Amino acid sequence: MSLSAASRSALSGLTMASMTTRLISDNIANALTPGYGVRSVGMTSDHNGSGVRIVGITRFTDPVLLANRRQADAQLGSATIASNFLTRVESIVGLPDDGASLSARMAQFQSDLLEAASRPDSGIRLDQAVNAAEDLVYAIRTAAKGVQTLRNEAEKDITAQVERLNTLLVRIDEMNTAISKTAISGNSAAPLIDQRQVMIDELSEIVPVREVPRDNGQVSLYSTGGAILLDIEPAEIGFSPVNLVTEYMSIEDGDLNGLTFNGRDITTDAASSKLRGGTLIAAFESRDVAAVEMQERLDGLARDLVERFEDSAIDPTRGVGDPGLFTDNGAALDLSSLEGLAQRLELNAAVDPDQGGESWRLRDGLGAATQGEVGNASLIQDLLGAVQATRTAPATIGTGSYSATGLADYVSSLIGTERANAEADQSYAAIQQSEMAALEAANGVDTDAELQTLMVIEQMYAANAQVLQTIDIMMTTLLEL
Repeated sequence: MSLSAASRSALSGLTMASMTTRLISDNIANALTPGYGVRSVGMTSDHNGSGVRIVGITRFTDPVLLANRRQADAQLGSATIASNFLTRVESIVGLPDDGASLSARMAQFQSDLLEAASRPDSGIRLDQAVNAAEDLVYAIRTAAKGVQTLRNEAEKDITAQVERLNTLLVRIDEMNTAISKTAISGNSAAPLIDQRQVMIDELSEIVPVREVPRDNGQVSLYSTGGAILLDIEPAEIGFSPVNLVTEYMSIEDGDLNGLTFNGRDITTDAASSKLRGGTLIAAFESRDVAAVEMQERLDGLARDLVERFEDSAIDPTRGVGDPGLFTDNGAALDLSSLEGLAQRLELNAAVDPDQGGESWRLRDGLGAATQGEVGNASLIQDLLGAVQATRTAPATIGTGSYSATGLADYVSSLIGTERANAEADQSYAAIQQSEMAALEAANGVDTDAELQTLMVIEQMYAANAQVLQTIDIMMTTLLEL
């Protein structure tokens, strides 16, 4: 081998060592960077006798692990939204051992009625019973308003997610173009691919996607439900939010909006939507399914309470069609307008001091003009009997027969059970996501292996440097002859 050939070979080795050292330092520095793919130098021998030739930089990822981890991210995001929603609902309704909960307020009302029945002549005890009834009404109304607040929060969440989804699709499309141009120019597009992977990871949590490679480093994206999110052009997902979501609004009646996909309506059902599986459809489930079901349960609880005290046999002082102790916004129950009853629930003005009423009417009758026998507890006992009577639960709550207190306890237990199940689903999804992330990380940057490779590169660098030094000595010797 000539000295010039040996010199070229050694220089190529130094260049390769320098490039590899830089990549190893990048790998180690970005070991914990999201979306970073391990780099390695691709090389081949130069058949002209000039050592090694760098053919490119390879970025390594495992597409199967990446897809599985993205799916786990989406499942965890969806489960988290469901769990957080039910946790919030449980806090609104309250636990049975919480003095401000629905079931505790109902039990307190029953207890104060019992106290008033034992001393019907005591104005203090009558006032306490009326106050307990007011507290119960307040608790039911507050819970119903709280559920509507959650629906409005879900509406805002949907709006934000749709905006982010469209933004990500446009940016990924732009990144596709940049990666393609970089690849065609012969430069490494690995940093751009890292950025694109981070964006696809974020998008996949909103709507789970399958990534399909295309020419020149580009990718197409398809939802796991079958929608083409990005191919030639990014899809456009549409959503029109409303200013205020009320208990009377639903997507079936057209008061609330669903999604459009490139201008066409698509379902938001969790089982059949083309965008199912991520946080976007989970937010629709909170707004249109879980929250509506909770509102119906509270409406059912309010209906049961109103109906218990509208029995004409309980209070003969009331006229035909007059409301009982609990009213629908001051009126008798209208079975054709049960939706939103929980928010319209009111205590009868006749006994409500805040509305000009008197608590003694709890003893003498809602329609009584003057006080009667102060020792007569028969009406209060009838009211107590109405609380304790076993009635079939409204269909919106479930099956079985309950007392008023028992029905409130049943509603609380239903919510508690659903919350516990949602938390279990979230825990399972979190474990699955953690395992997928760990497996993906295991295929990421191995700092020990990178350092071992660096030691080998240092030896290679030293060897090639020694060759150049020897050539220099030989050339100097020859020139001195």
